Amino acid sequence: MQRLTLASADIQDCGSLSARTAVAGVDAVCDPLGALYLPQTRLLVVSDLHLEKGAAFARRGMMLPPYDTLATLKVLEAAVDRYDPAIVVSLGDNFHDRTGSAHLPEIFRARLTQLARGRDWIWINGNHDPDGVTGLPGQSADELHFAGLAFRHEPSLLSPAGEIAGHLHPLATVIRRGKAVRRACFATDGQRLLMPAFGLMSGGLDLRHKAMTGLFERARLVAHLLGRDRIYSVRFANLIG
Repeated sequence: MQRLTLASADIQDCGSLSARTAVAGVDAVCDPLGALYLPQTRLLVVSDLHLEKGAAFARRGMMLPPYDTLATLKVLEAAVDRYDPAIVVSLGDNFHDRTGSAHLPEIFRARLTQLARGRDWIWINGNHDPDGVTGLPGQSADELHFAGLAFRHEPSLLSPAGEIAGHLHPLATVIRRGKAVRRACFATDGQRLLMPAFGLMSGGLDLRHKAMTGLFERARLVAHLLGRDRIYSVRFANLIG
């Protein structure tokens, strides 16, 4: 297994549209764009970009609108512009299949190269793209251990406190103005945090789904739901399933 270790970076403050939380004592900011920012280390986390998903389906004869990569990159650029991170960690399923990065159109490759300029960029390998990325700046690894936290694609029940993971694309449902509203969310009990899918064509699993079993202490679990321009933080007990 490839494991990567980085040294700490400088401290930077961050914006106010987000929700502050902590994972194993490490301060973190949940941004409504779907990115997580660790201000003490200037590290930005995104997960499950699933770039080139439309192209991957097209290669299999299933035609989807081919605009997902551009739309996802625009949001990624906005997140990087908002925080100006020193380090970016993308938590796996960066591309929707093994050949997505190799087939990435040059115009999108140039945009990612520009985003990565002057930063450390870590591509965590996912189940959709286990071989890493091709022709893009940065390093690929199966997981990253940094600043007392483990960053990996799939959460591990064997992991000690301090894990940030993706893969499950958590969703939560609340009642708002008499109607059920379902949104992607960050989910954390203070020891583990699951990231929402960043890719704009990605689905998800409700926090009550059996795949979430054992990952959280539910009495402490909070869902930080992505709103249009802010985060809505709701305790697990106040969610509906």
